[in-house]
Amino acid sequence: MSEPRFPQVHVELTPDEADAVSSALFDLGASGVEERDDLTLLKGPGGGRILVVASFDTSEEAADAVTQLTEALPDATVRFVEVVGDAWRDEWKKYYTPFALTPSVTVCPPWDVAAPARPSVDDAATAATDDVAAGKILVLEPGRAFGTGLHSTTSLVAEVLEANAKTLTNAVVLDAGCGSGILALLAVVLGAKRAVAFDIDPDVIAVVRENAERNGLADHVRAFAGTIADVSETFPWVLANIESRILDPIADDLARAVAPGGHLVLSGILTAEEETMTSRFGSLGRKLRLVDVRRRETGGERAHDRDGWVALHFVDAEPATA
Repeated sequence: MSEPRFPQVHVELTPDEADAVSSALFDLGASGVEERDDLTLLKGPGGGRILVVASFDTSEEAADAVTQLTEALPDATVRFVEVVGDAWRDEWKKYYTPFALTPSVTVCPPWDVAAPARPSVDDAATAATDDVAAGKILVLEPGRAFGTGLHSTTSLVAEVLEANAKTLTNAVVLDAGCGSGILALLAVVLGAKRAVAFDIDPDVIAVVRENAERNGLADHVRAFAGTIADVSETFPWVLANIESRILDPIADDLARAVAPGGHLVLSGILTAEEETMTSRFGSLGRKLRLVDVRRRETGGERAHDRDGWVALHFVDAEPATA
C-alpha cells in the first residue's frame, strides 16, 4: 500500500502580510494554516520573513491556490509542496522538551516527563502561599492549539501569575482565548481554585480538556468554544493573551468580566503598542489601574521580535466584595 500524500501550499512573506494571507488561504479551501517564525518549534525561513503553511484536501485545490496567490502576491514566494507519509505530523515533537516556564513550574510534554512529580491540587494551593512554590510539573501537549509556553507572550503572563501566587490562591480565573489552556492550567497549579477557559476555535477545546485530564485537573478547569460575549459572570482574575488588534474591540467586555478589585492581565502586545493599549484599557468606564508592566526584548530578525513584547497587569480600583 502506498503512503498517504498531503498537499500543502507554502508562502514565504513578511510578518505584516501573514494574517491577510492566512485568511485568504482559508477562503481558498485550506483545511488548516500554520505560521512558522523564529519562535515556533518548526522554524521559519529567517531573514525577517515568515512561512505560512496551508494544508489542503486535494492537490487540485492546492494548485489552484498557488496560481491565485502567485498573481496576487508578486513579492512573495509561493510553492506547492506534497508531503509523503505521516511522519511530518509529529516532527515538531523532537523540538519540544521540558523547560522552566517559571522558576517553580516546569512544562513537560507527555512523552518526556521530568521528575519531581507535580503536587496535587490541594498541595498546590498550600505551596502557593510560599514565595516560591518549588517542584511543580505541568504536562502539556499543545496539539494544533497555540500555547506551548515557549512564546514570550505566554511566559510574560506566567511571570505575572507566579509573582502574584498568594493573591491567586483559591481564586477563580478566566482565560480568554485559551489556546492549549496552558495559562488556565498554570493558574490552578499555582493555587487557583478553578479556571474557566474559552477559545473561538472549537477544535482546541478538546486539547484543553485533554491537558487538564493528564494533569489531574479536569474537575478544576471548564473549557468551552465561544467568545467573551458568552461570559456573563465576573472573575477575580482575567487573562487575555491575544493580539492587540483583537484586544482592542473587546476591551469593554474584558473589563466587564473583571470582578470588583480583580486583576486583568493582557499580553500579545508589541512594545510599540504599549502606550496605546495602556490608554485604551485605562480609560474605560470602570477604573483599571496599571500596576505592572512586563517586557521581553527578543532581538530576533523578525520585525515582531526586534520590537519585543509587553504584558500589562491592571487591577480594578473598586474594592473587592466579601
